[in-house]
Amino acid sequence: MEEQLFSFERDTDRATIAQLLHDVADNLAAGEPVQLASGEESITLDVSSQAELEVQVEREIEGEETELSVEFEIEWDETDGEDAPLSVE
Repeated sequence: MEEQLFSFERDTDRATIAQLLHDVADNLAAGEPVQLASGEESITLDVSSQAELEVQVEREIEGEETELSVEFEIEWDETDGEDAPLSVE
């Protein structure tokens, strides 16, 4: 089961995109949470110190138009690292 917790999509200039990616990268490098916000919607993510990175570049051709996209995905288990629940066996 997959649950969407936050979504954002908007036409934005390249400098703004770069700044947003810089802000995320700075927080990741510092080991700080990443907070995403748009309007009244927001989420704070504590990214694990070990995570999987996936980068995909896609080309979509529809008639005469070609659209390119790049997707960056960071994936980790919520139970990894310091935030793992305590268990006694």
